[in-house]
Order: sequence, then C-alpha cells, then structure tokens
Amino acid sequence: MGKEGFRGLKVWQKGKELAVHIYQVTNAGEFTRDFAFRDQLRRAAVSIPSNIAEGDELKTDKQAVRHFFMAKGSSAEVLTQAMIAHEIGYIDQEIFRDIEARCREISSMLSRLITARNKR
Repeated sequence: MGKEGFRGLKVWQKGKELAVHIYQVTNAGEFTRDFAFRDQLRRAAVSIPSNIAEGDELKTDKQAVRHFFMAKGSSAEVLTQAMIAHEIGYIDQEIFRDIEARCREISSMLSRLITARNKR
C-alpha cells in the first residue's frame, strides 16, 4: 500500500470529497432548518471514508472487507437521502445528479476493492 496507507486509496479520496461536498450542500437552504435530516445525511457521508480508512488500517482482509461493505452501505444511504432531498425540494436536479454519480462511482470502486481483498 505504501507510506500513504488509506489516504492513497482513490476510493477513500473520493469518499472524503463526497463528505466535504455534502457538508457544503447542507450548509444552505432548507437543510439549515431540518437539523435531523441534515445530520443524518452528514453522518452517512462521513461514514464512507471513515469505514474505508478503518478497514484498511485493520490490515486483515476479512476485517477490511467487512468495513468496505459498511462503506458501500453508507454510500447507498447517502444516495437514498439525496433522492429524498431532491424530491422534497432541498436540492436541485444538478446537485442530485452529481451526488448520485459520486455515490455510484464509490460503490463500484468499493465492489472492486472487496473482490480484490477477498482474493488475497
């Protein structure tokens, strides 16, 4: 893995970027009044890179894969919450499509990482 550890994983980088983006998006509009929904969306987004980092640091493939699956689940949670946010008018179509594309990419990358770790 090299000196960078989990920070060298592209999927971790993309997960962290998504979490930062979610924080920026939820700092405005209706999210400023809907604390519960905002906080749930933020927690799900932060959970993606957090579980990737934790799994990678555990260094056993079985433990790592379990955490990568949790990150994949959190990505689906973020996508679901973004769908709801869009449908209730909290985010527009462009922001939703961006979040959707990011979640799908992260999920796909995690699937490949899980497959690779299961083969080791």
